[in-house]
Amino acid sequence: MTTPPIQPGYPQGVSDKSKVVAGVLGILLGTFGAGRFYMGDTKTGVIQLIVSLVTCGIGGIWGLVDGILILVNGGVDGQGRPLRD
Repeated sequence: MTTPPIQPGYPQGVSDKSKVVAGVLGILLGTFGAGRFYMGDTKTGVIQLIVSLVTCGIGGIWGLVDGILILVNGGVDGQGRPLRD
């Protein structure tokens, strides 16, 4: 397994994804799993989308809460690196 290349302008071990963008996407488009797709966590994004479809949109509450938690507590991207501020 190879190490992903270091992104210029960001400290090693910190994601290039913003927690603010991920949180706002989660709040506004959480029904579609947009915040998780942005973070690179496609598995959870697909599950959020399926839950929302099966529950006729009621499952979108999960995306709303997820977005708020990302804004408050931060999170990690698809590679496990903490999101940048």
